[in-house]
Amino acid sequence: MLGLDGLRGLAALYVVLFHCWLYTFPGYPNSSAPPWLDGLMFGRLAVVFFLVLSGFSLAISPARHGWRSGGVGQFLRRRAWRILPPYWAALILSLLISWFLVPASHFGPPTGMTVLVYGLVTQDMITAPTPNGAFWSIGVESELYLLFPLFLFVRRRWGAAVLALCVTLPVVALGLMAAGASPVEGDNWLAPHLAPVFAAGVIGAGVISASDRVRRLPWGWLAVLAALPVLVLGVVQGSVWTVNHYFWVDLAIAPAMTMVLAAVATGKPAFLVRLLTTGPVRGLGNFSYSLYLIHLPIVLVVIRRIAPHFVSPGLPAFAFTLALGLPVSLCGAWLFSKIFELPFKKHRSWKSLMARGTDITV
Repeated sequence: MLGLDGLRGLAALYVVLFHCWLYTFPGYPNSSAPPWLDGLMFGRLAVVFFLVLSGFSLAISPARHGWRSGGVGQFLRRRAWRILPPYWAALILSLLISWFLVPASHFGPPTGMTVLVYGLVTQDMITAPTPNGAFWSIGVESELYLLFPLFLFVRRRWGAAVLALCVTLPVVALGLMAAGASPVEGDNWLAPHLAPVFAAGVIGAGVISASDRVRRLPWGWLAVLAALPVLVLGVVQGSVWTVNHYFWVDLAIAPAMTMVLAAVATGKPAFLVRLLTTGPVRGLGNFSYSLYLIHLPIVLVVIRRIAPHFVSPGLPAFAFTLALGLPVSLCGAWLFSKIFELPFKKHRSWKSLMARGTDITV
């Protein structure tokens, strides 16, 4: 839908900037970076936005057709066809870089277990040395795809409020039962916690088929009002506190993110939609998935293998990484998408792909 790809592209770009910042300045979240760069430390929230956007985008068509997916098997096959080929190609690239250039995990180089776990996209359930730190969210999203037909069923049968309560209340209850009501998250088993943000996107897609009165609501301003308490709390408590309380921040910010998507989907505010549909932003959105998949190994090679030969640590290394790692990531992702992503977006089966070629146009 108009503007949504642009939002996806900008979110992916922010994740790249976050990783440039994260691996240049040690000590996260008590980073050694200058305070004026603190705005780059919230990469997790960009991934949360991806999940909200994913739920919203997937639910657009069902929302127009009585909240029916057209068949669970067909939906899962289409998701696998769209997501897995570029993911597996990025996995091979990440493994090669991790084995021969720079490890991506503090657990050490990838192992045979890594290949098995990440190849089967089970990294949210089974811990193994990662070949690419960005892959955690792919495991989470894959699990949420399995829940998507159930979310549609609940939405169709009992409505949006029941879906929101069914998904959110168990997560809130578990959070409140944690020590100090502040759950400590591990490296995996994040899908249950993040299911409510995905469901928020699904619920938000209802604006597509809503009445004119609902569609005309000032969704942009409502998003600002919903985000304001979270932003104020973050400013008052500080960025370190915010990072350490992502469990609750994720849940609190999801409604505002959903309203942003509703605003863009209904064409408001006009200036934002115009920005999101400009050629560069729309183009960035077209290969945003590839950018998310392959940027981190590139950034790590620049920071750990190349930058030390030319600049000192800290701010000079960060500037060097932006100057080299960012454009290489963008160009590499664009080329990667031409080979491993766009053919699978244009063709819906191996038969179609083989009959018409891979459609690589560089």
